[in-house]
Amino acid sequence: KVKIKGIERELICPACKELFTHPLILPCQHNICHKCMKEILFAFEDSFADGGSESSNQSSPRIKISSSSLDRIDRISRSGRKRNSLTPRSTLFHCPGCQRDIDLGERGINGLFRNFTLETIVERYRQAARAAIAIMCDFCKPPPQESTKSCMDCSASYCNECFKIHHPWGTVKAQHEYVAPTTNFRPKASISYILMCPEHEMERVNMYCEICRRPVCHLCKLGGGHANHRVTTMSTAYKILKDKLSKDIEYLISKESQVKAHITQLDLLLKETECNSEKAKEAASQSFEKLSHVLEEKKFAALRAIEASKNLRMEKLQMQAEEYQGLLENNGLVGYAQEVLKETDPSCFVQTAKQLHVRIQKATESLKSFTPAAETTFEDFVVDIAKQEEILDDLSFHSNGVEIPEINEEQSRIYNKALISWEYPEKTDSADSYVLEYHKLDREEQSVTWQEVELCSKSKVIFDLDDDSSYAFRVRGYKGSICSPWSREVVLRTPPAPVFSFVFDDKCGYNSEHLLLNPRRTSVESRAGYPLLLGSERMQVGCYTTLDYIIGDTGIAKGKHFWAFHVEAYSYLVKVGVVSNNKIQKLFHNTHDMTSPRYDQDSGHDSGSEDAFFDSSQPFTLVTLGMKKFFIPTTPAAPKDPASRILPLPPCLGICLDYDKGKVGFYDAGCMKCLYECEVDCSGIMYPTFALMGGAAVHLEEAVTTNYGEYHDDI
Repeated sequence: KVKIKGIERELICPACKELFTHPLILPCQHNICHKCMKEILFAFEDSFADGGSESSNQSSPRIKISSSSLDRIDRISRSGRKRNSLTPRSTLFHCPGCQRDIDLGERGINGLFRNFTLETIVERYRQAARAAIAIMCDFCKPPPQESTKSCMDCSASYCNECFKIHHPWGTVKAQHEYVAPTTNFRPKASISYILMCPEHEMERVNMYCEICRRPVCHLCKLGGGHANHRVTTMSTAYKILKDKLSKDIEYLISKESQVKAHITQLDLLLKETECNSEKAKEAASQSFEKLSHVLEEKKFAALRAIEASKNLRMEKLQMQAEEYQGLLENNGLVGYAQEVLKETDPSCFVQTAKQLHVRIQKATESLKSFTPAAETTFEDFVVDIAKQEEILDDLSFHSNGVEIPEINEEQSRIYNKALISWEYPEKTDSADSYVLEYHKLDREEQSVTWQEVELCSKSKVIFDLDDDSSYAFRVRGYKGSICSPWSREVVLRTPPAPVFSFVFDDKCGYNSEHLLLNPRRTSVESRAGYPLLLGSERMQVGCYTTLDYIIGDTGIAKGKHFWAFHVEAYSYLVKVGVVSNNKIQKLFHNTHDMTSPRYDQDSGHDSGSEDAFFDSSQPFTLVTLGMKKFFIPTTPAAPKDPASRILPLPPCLGICLDYDKGKVGFYDAGCMKCLYECEVDCSGIMYPTFALMGGAAVHLEEAVTTNYGEYHDDI
């Protein structure tokens, strides 16, 4: 028998916080109620109204389509080309248990197993809980007696007397099945659950895939998604896992005294933590009170200085006003001078008027160039607190125990999203959590508003950044309440346009003899094998080898788009650019498509003007890469010096096509600097185009996706 007491935590759904009902097992090995999962998936319905439902089955609600699938649908709608309506869709589900975005695959909720074992344990718990509560007789007169048995056919509980009355001997009711008192009137016989394959609904699972760590049927192994995976029989997997689980449980039970000792120690630590937190609060409060006292003193001194300056200025202006008041007729100085003019005795007049005339002259001069005796503004008394604000904003529990993290610029990148990674110089983990802040660099904004993200990992994917913009990033580490100073700010620039997602087309013009694609069609390599040697052997003069072209599987019919790729350093010759759909056939069937314009063996000269003619006559826009160099095409606007047209090849190259304006630009995708831009004829659907010769390889830049994490199992 299973001991039910004390296992409630394991039986509670992380979404509804109630006992599990029809639990499903997620890929992260957490469980969730079937109803809760449907409600969470339905919550995204408004944001993805065009997503539709996966099927007419009621157990398969409308689902959230992953961002990669949305990008694919969006670029198809932009290009004007229709795809197969059965394009696989991926379902994202935010697990409430581990707070991660879980990829449920194409089948979504239909691809999950029901956890019958957990469901059985929950039912045992419910029965044990009901058994702990007295069940009263349903037929006794008040007060009712405690029941002694329950009839499964009548779905009622009885005491001994009432049972005899309602089930008299010799009647049909006497044959009813009765059990111990219960409120669960389902059939007594236990249900035998059979686990069926989600992909092949009529097949029972009988094997265990060790790669995917999930039960599968024999059809999955024969021709399904597990054909090349290592599998074992279900009985073997059952025995291995049960043995491991039994041994682990026995070990834990044998360490019961040690567990109790740890619990006692944790209780002491809880009390100690409570006591120390109060002391820390008191110390922090005293620190802020000291800071407050300093601010109050500074405030009092500043206000006192302003008041003293005001009084001095008021006094000067008042005296000046009185002096000018004396210049009025019959007032002050003028009135006194008017009285002096009435003196008739020359000697007395001269004696008094001499000094009076000097004062009158000064008053006259001051009247001609009026200047206030004091300033009315108090600009000199403006308190500059910019530095103090920055210091106060950074005010926290600093400690030497938490090192300053550094943003890894090599691992951090911006493409369709921003991936920011950081680490410690000493490769130590001195922090428990981190705060990442970022803001857009805008010269017009007066103040900077940082956006903050709290997380526990050392990397973060940032969404919804503006195109063609620069962003500053910084990070700090936290260990409990103690934090490190901010890291050095790192500035990254977003692409000039939305990222255009595509893969290499393995059908249109693809030469499988010369080119090799990886399974995901994101990398292409030119194989310099026997076909290349045989082609060169037929040429007696020079080396005129045909380029092998490959295009993207999706075109562009409007808007502005950007894509990036890497060219291997050993590549001898690679051409990249765009081509129109009405010129693709000419591109792949041009018999004079040579690496050199001098394909005519009888030309007899080696003119540089032929290069210019060749580049201008091509039915597409391409630039040449090779030998770790980027070659700017020969155009009237290009520099005449050949050396100035050769640039170092960036580690990552980007192309930006503005279909509406008819322009294509080639960028250093690391710093988003434009290396070359020209006009292009966008008369049809434009496709990304690549050409390789000899030993060369091109890898498309991988889109930044959310890290779902890895899930580990015992098998």
